[in-house]
Amino acid sequence: MQDFEIKPYPELWHELDMDVERFDKARQMLGGAYSKIFLSQNNRPQAMAYFDEMIAEIFGGRIKELVQAKKEGRPVVGTFCVYIPEEIVLAADGICVGLCGGSPGSIPDAEKILPRNICPMVKSAFGFKAGRICPYFQAVDFVYGETTCDAKKKTWEILDRLVPTYVMEIPQMKKERDRALWIEEVKDFKAKIEEISGKTISPEQLAAATKVINGKRRALQRLTKLRAANPAPISGKDALLIEQIAFYDEPVRFAAKVNELCDELEVRVAKSEGAFPKSALRVMVSGTPMALPNWKIHNLVESAGAVIVNEESCIGTRYFKDLIAEGTEDLDQQLAALTDRYMRIDCSCFTPNDERVTQVLKEYKDSAAQGIIHYSLQFCHTYNIEEIKIREACQQEGIPYLSIESDYSPDDVGQLQTRIEAFLEQVEG
Repeated sequence: MQDFEIKPYPELWHELDMDVERFDKARQMLGGAYSKIFLSQNNRPQAMAYFDEMIAEIFGGRIKELVQAKKEGRPVVGTFCVYIPEEIVLAADGICVGLCGGSPGSIPDAEKILPRNICPMVKSAFGFKAGRICPYFQAVDFVYGETTCDAKKKTWEILDRLVPTYVMEIPQMKKERDRALWIEEVKDFKAKIEEISGKTISPEQLAAATKVINGKRRALQRLTKLRAANPAPISGKDALLIEQIAFYDEPVRFAAKVNELCDELEVRVAKSEGAFPKSALRVMVSGTPMALPNWKIHNLVESAGAVIVNEESCIGTRYFKDLIAEGTEDLDQQLAALTDRYMRIDCSCFTPNDERVTQVLKEYKDSAAQGIIHYSLQFCHTYNIEEIKIREACQQEGIPYLSIESDYSPDDVGQLQTRIEAFLEQVEG
């Protein structure tokens, strides 16, 4: 196993008014976990070195870029959801970074203020700011929330006391009147970014930004298609890591590095070279997002000898499966095309949401998976209830299926390991 360290930047962290002593302990723990989970893998693609370095610099190199951008007058915007149109931020020469929490370490800070029985991702994110233990939270100019669930939309009211928080309303249905509301929200989003940046977004700037973000999506789509090969040319853990990094890395650089990786994976596929043997069981994960550093399910599945070949979630295909139509220089048409693309995201907050059931079955087939694990965070009511329809669809199609509800704590790892191993035995027959 390689030596690995997430690099310390205490002076930078002091500049950002962080709880440096406490955060440094978390940094060391994360480095140890990363080394054990990722660097212990066999036959990793060489191009994963870039993504390892991104983790090594996760609290330093990228933070320096954000701080420098702010000094240049560029807006740095934190977001919590794939519904926030990052193209608009980029068009104003801004930077968009994801702030969702995937760690149990910040939850006690949140539970001093928020109720205990709400989504762990909401608590983790809020706790990072409340405890001053996330340099991304400390570096942003403001954050954009959204109304995809009750816990989020009420937490944003409290978060606004700690950092300026603007909330974008996401309709809960997809009728024409909902589209009309949504496009007005997009226009308001654009106006807010223009106010913060002091710049008016031109059609040319929005067109250029759309091409950049579409480029990131295309790179991730390419990676997903390559994972359908057997043997899988890359582990599910490494693919998940890349998807997580997509939310905070610079998009042009990130797309280039993902494409470099895909070039290597194409050679592997041609040679039938895999990260796992051809006989390894292939599992697809569906459900709630797995924000960094939530690697629990992937680690358990792949430690048991199976390989995860797809993530139908906000951290996975739901983030990048749809592109924005390009080719127009009319601003109203661009905003309409942007809105149409974001309306195709099939989050469980929508009712009805039959298109997600169809998408799960499609991705299962496209990824050549042999079973589905549906993963829900505790107290995520929309996904936990929608799981019923996913389960029924899998039963009808004869797809091996396991539903898991968990949080970020390691307390249930033993129980989950037993259930996952039993599920894999069932799939194997």
